Amino acid sequence: MANDRFVEVYNQGIVNVAKIIVDTETGVNYLMGSHNKANGTGLTVLVDRDGKPIVTPID
Repeated sequence: MANDRFVEVYNQGIVNVAKIIVDTETGVNYLMGSHNKANGTGLTVLVDRDGKPIVTPID
């Protein structure tokens, strides 16, 4: 959907899940991980080797 603020660009796993989500307004990339889909979920900004946020260019 064109109006979604966050879009999923990568998905790995079925039980232990890792997803990369991009903020369509800022381009900032986030990693969302969950273990066993019942034990909690974590979200963090993806950073490069210099500690700067990874940003996807927004067209």
